[in-house]
Amino acid sequence: MAAGDSFSVTTPIFYVNDAPHIGHAYTEVAADVLARWHRQSGVPTWSLTGTDEHGQKILRTAVANGVTPKEWADKLVADAWIPLLKTIDIANDDFIRTTEERHESVVQQFLQKLYDDGLIYDGEYEGYYCVGCEEYKQQSDLVDGTGEFAGQYVCPIHGRPVEVLKEKNYFFRMSQFQQRLLDLYESQPDFIQPDSLRNEIVSFVRRGLDDLSISRQSFDWGVRVPWDDKHVVYVWFDALINYISALGWRPDAPAELFDRFWPSNHIVGKDIARFHAVIWPAMLMAADLPVPRRVFGHGWLLVGGEKMSKSKLTGIAPSQITDVFGSDAFRYYFMRAIAFGQDGSFSWEDLAARYQAELANGFGNLASRVVAMVGRYCDGVVPEAGAASEAEAGIQRTVADAVGTASAAIDRFAISDSIAAVWSIVDELNGYLTVQEPWKVAKDDSQTERLHTILYTAAEGLRALAVLLSPVLPQATQKLWAALGAEPHLGALADQRIPDAGEWGQLPAGARTQALEALFPRIDHEATA
Repeated sequence: MAAGDSFSVTTPIFYVNDAPHIGHAYTEVAADVLARWHRQSGVPTWSLTGTDEHGQKILRTAVANGVTPKEWADKLVADAWIPLLKTIDIANDDFIRTTEERHESVVQQFLQKLYDDGLIYDGEYEGYYCVGCEEYKQQSDLVDGTGEFAGQYVCPIHGRPVEVLKEKNYFFRMSQFQQRLLDLYESQPDFIQPDSLRNEIVSFVRRGLDDLSISRQSFDWGVRVPWDDKHVVYVWFDALINYISALGWRPDAPAELFDRFWPSNHIVGKDIARFHAVIWPAMLMAADLPVPRRVFGHGWLLVGGEKMSKSKLTGIAPSQITDVFGSDAFRYYFMRAIAFGQDGSFSWEDLAARYQAELANGFGNLASRVVAMVGRYCDGVVPEAGAASEAEAGIQRTVADAVGTASAAIDRFAISDSIAAVWSIVDELNGYLTVQEPWKVAKDDSQTERLHTILYTAAEGLRALAVLLSPVLPQATQKLWAALGAEPHLGALADQRIPDAGEWGQLPAGARTQALEALFPRIDHEATA
């Protein structure tokens, strides 16, 4: 079992009822940044994403489009969900679909184990059901409809009326695990993060848990209940198991990936945190398996004050942004502009402003200036530094401090704070060059040693930035790494270790630089209108 010497992170598996929007991409990028950071920290890392393809919502969408659910899922996965990973530069280790045999067989084995252990029984259930959430709702969870929905109960998340369903189902004895869940939350305070979400979940569980309806007879698109094929497994009970089916778990066989990388860290939207922080750990407890390492519920992306939603026509395709600004800018903006765990508002104006000020003028211009000055004043060869002054010592301290601060922030999943810590190097180097004025020093032949010290300091600072920013800006940092001439001496950028990034003097004198194109080219303002 994973014992702190590995790192595993998952996104939710996303419904294939429609194409992805930037809310989905936001979750993907966050998990990817965490995974990339840990890989470059020398930690064995595994990252998972995928698609949820069963349930009533998928069935209805497929029927409305005149195809079978499997045909619909296959097309959406091939045309939209897999391409999304390339669009935003995701380096996942696995992609799981709930229609794969490797998943469906594990769902049945998991369910059979709970049934054999007396934790599943049959009964009848009637309640309010939101097809969009694929969840029974308490009346207190609903709002009164207005306009065309007046007189009906409406799901506040999807803005549509719920349905009243009554059917005979199988139930999971989830109520038996209420105290064990509360004990988990008490003994492992960071199991649910951020704290605001933790408090909400704890309060919910303290009010009392009902047993969970885990099968459906009213439709047949799902995994068959192994002892009663008239029932299919409730889509959430099915979907949650993907986190261990992808790792090869079986109840009666060893699984190398599972033993190495479970328990995982789950990155989810806050609206599905209850499933992951209540139902899922209860299921694992019932199966005598370790609970997840952490459930982190991030906030919503808001457009015009509303949660990102295709049904409300507020969904923005990731390619609408990456086609203009590039994937690095997409990744940077959403990780830097929004405190991970809180809601955040998206606007084209803010994106364009941050692109210009922080990426183009801040980091991009710094990189271009330094490489160009090494080319102009040192014939494209990284010079040897002379005696360091307090100014150079200050840069070295900034780099070392940034590594420690950024790493500590990543441990808390505070991605925005981590980037801010690294960006302090960008700001310090820009300020350093403004004060030191190497373009003036270069005019005095007696100051050659000083010029070389300034340029080496700037180039070495860029070496550290390339390493520290590569989890967020993989394309730009790779270009910078090549321009610094670092690879022949230090190896590939992906092999550089983040904890070592603050160790000063790694870029060797004599490294030959290459011309560097603009990392973040000028954007035509009309393209963002």
